[in-house]
Amino acid sequence: MNSDAQRLAESIAENISSVFVGKGHQVRLLLVGFISGLHVLIEDIPGVGKTTLARCLASSVDLDFGRIQFTPDLLPGDVVGMTVWSQEKREFVYKAGAVIHQFVLADEINRASPRTQSALLEAMEEGGVTVDGVTHVLPAPFFVIATQNPVYMIGAFPLPEAQIDRFGISFSLGYPTGEDEKEILSRFQVENPLFSLDPVCSPEDIVGLRRQAREVRVDEKVKDFIIRLSGESRRGSLVKLGLSPRASQHLMLAAQTHALLEGRGFVIPEDVLEMAQSVFAHRLILSAEAKMENKSQRQVVEQIKSRVPIPTGIRA
Repeated sequence: MNSDAQRLAESIAENISSVFVGKGHQVRLLLVGFISGLHVLIEDIPGVGKTTLARCLASSVDLDFGRIQFTPDLLPGDVVGMTVWSQEKREFVYKAGAVIHQFVLADEINRASPRTQSALLEAMEEGGVTVDGVTHVLPAPFFVIATQNPVYMIGAFPLPEAQIDRFGISFSLGYPTGEDEKEILSRFQVENPLFSLDPVCSPEDIVGLRRQAREVRVDEKVKDFIIRLSGESRRGSLVKLGLSPRASQHLMLAAQTHALLEGRGFVIPEDVLEMAQSVFAHRLILSAEAKMENKSQRQVVEQIKSRVPIPTGIRA
């Protein structure tokens, strides 16, 4: 069963790589987020391929796709929907918002106001939206991938801590190598290859993969390891706000999915360590002392990892 999951994930990755050049590690992280059902946040400067990567995944998995371009004038009702008066029915009816899709791309999410950003909170956590006291269930499987510009750029608002904590995985792309950039020019010279990208799996396949990921066994020692990592983030002078229990849950699920894609039916500590950066770093709120020492969130996560002993004797 695990080999089937491996093959399906590899076919999605290969389909993405037929358009998106390089960045194999980031593509892997995106797949872990998508297969586990953990929403993904990509932060980087404009033009390095954040939206292209998201569109490649959307085109590869045949889910109902919706894109929300976040701008300063976007309203919460545009995202979750609103009730409007229907002349035909002589009553108020719900008009669906842009989030009512299986696969949602929230493009440049931090260009909208915090009030509009927070409209996604219920959808990302509970799979539904409540408008005028009525809850509307989102289609399954549901997945949000958001892109954001660095906060120092003009027109960018920092995401609220509650919004950040809803994203299970975050990463940056960075600039391509010279060789990869030349390949990008060649691929996009005549036409956008995204237009000819076909899906390689169905929504039912994704539901099955997500079920398999949660069935991957997690030893009690591995759970204790995750708890100690999270607990270590709540101590020390470098962190103002440590990791929530939700972060621990997300790390366990990401580790389960990583193990599944490695062909194993059980989690080992290396799965946890491999996913810790992308699950933890974006959530940490650093102290003034850390900023004075020019410590980054990634550096602090590495320090946390180094202080927690790796468990041994994990049962297969």
